[in-house]
Amino acid sequence: MTVRIRQPLIYALLTAQLAGCMVGPDYVRPEAKISNEFKESKGWKQAQPRDTMLSGKWWEIFNDPRLNELEEQVATANQSLIQAEAQYRQAQHLVQSAQSAYLPIINLTAAFNRFRAASGQSVAVSGVRNLFSSAVSMAWEPDLWGSVGRQVEANTGSAQASAATMQALRLSSEAALADDYFQLRALDAQKALLDETVAAYSRTLQIIKNRYAVGMVGKSDVMQAETQLESARAQAIDLGVQRSKLEHAIAVLIGRTPAELTLPAAPLDMQPPPIPLSLPSELLERRPDIAAAERNIAAANAQIGVAKAAYYPTLNLALTNGFQSPTIETLFTIARRYWALGPAGAALTLFDGGAKNAQYKQAIDSFDASVAAYRQTVLTGFQEVEDNLAALRILDEEKQVQDKAVAAANQALALITNQYQAGTVSYLEVIIAQAAALSNRQTAVQLQGQRLSSSVLLVKALGGGWNVAMLPSPEQAGGETKWTDYLILPVD
Repeated sequence: MTVRIRQPLIYALLTAQLAGCMVGPDYVRPEAKISNEFKESKGWKQAQPRDTMLSGKWWEIFNDPRLNELEEQVATANQSLIQAEAQYRQAQHLVQSAQSAYLPIINLTAAFNRFRAASGQSVAVSGVRNLFSSAVSMAWEPDLWGSVGRQVEANTGSAQASAATMQALRLSSEAALADDYFQLRALDAQKALLDETVAAYSRTLQIIKNRYAVGMVGKSDVMQAETQLESARAQAIDLGVQRSKLEHAIAVLIGRTPAELTLPAAPLDMQPPPIPLSLPSELLERRPDIAAAERNIAAANAQIGVAKAAYYPTLNLALTNGFQSPTIETLFTIARRYWALGPAGAALTLFDGGAKNAQYKQAIDSFDASVAAYRQTVLTGFQEVEDNLAALRILDEEKQVQDKAVAAANQALALITNQYQAGTVSYLEVIIAQAAALSNRQTAVQLQGQRLSSSVLLVKALGGGWNVAMLPSPEQAGGETKWTDYLILPVD
């Protein structure tokens, strides 16, 4: 059966829809405090050329093939990221749900009634009768005040915020993996240092035992040397606890169980790479968490319009076209056809106990809260950049001083060892010199790991390789809609 709606009615519906207005404030991006330059960027060694920016695969600047391999698995296997992607799709479907309110609701009904007429009626109409009916009905509420439009706008903003949040989570997971990776490699470097120290202490112990055997030194020297050796061995073993935890954390970040990942020992042997530093004003365009906060403001602004539209009257239109017949054979004939326009009417709420006023004020309060959250996110972003710029600058200065301390400690150890062999100092002096040399070398290794971790955190603070151009457009935020989506059908 073909249901035809006359052109004048279609024109009337479209005219009513287009004649509607959008109540509520139009969105204007709020201002946020920014500085002209980063305070800690003075003396920063800028990457060359200046216009070189971080790419999407920002971790490649560290030039570590194993890290590259692990990072590639985050986007496809990290379960938190997969969850965020599903939440983004959910937000897209909420946009589609809001858009559906632009269109009428069409129902198809079919019914059969069997009844007996009242006995007081004439013989012609008394007795048991059948009534078959079938109808197509349409109900529609034109968006006269932009309530639907504002709701679509709000859901679109929320979907875009969800997409940006997903990207922020991706960046956070990638940075966490790189940080764990470099910490693990720093532990490998410390383990190599301690293994080297254990080997040296073992040789020293054997020399002292030999000297004790011929009466050149006392038993106390042997015991002190053994204590020093076993202490170094214990430190080397203790590193295994933290290394195992880091390896397990990396496995989870790439969607594996800890039992599925084993990273062979590979001592850290690299320096922090040059990192291109953007202008403070560009940070607003390069951090996905800032973009998410800004899109939440747009969604909250649109909700003010939704709440304001509730003050205005609503218009409801209805149309029914169907057939009724006492026999199934004659049901779909022109003679049995009927139609009805209505019920149609307008409604305006006169009293609701202050509910609409409360909802409108709540929408304004939600907007104010989202603006404050956005500005706080911007401030936090600047803080993170400044923190890591300062950390890299200070750690670089510390490294230069620490390298001198290592060299001095090694020279002191060599001199005191010679003096001990000459019998001019006690073995306690050797132990003190050995401890100082080991401590300074360990500090140098730790500084190397801290500098790389700070580099990773700076890249994260700068937004990685993301920029606001990657944010889905309003059309993309609504997702792809097929014609079958307009039908009420089971969805797999």
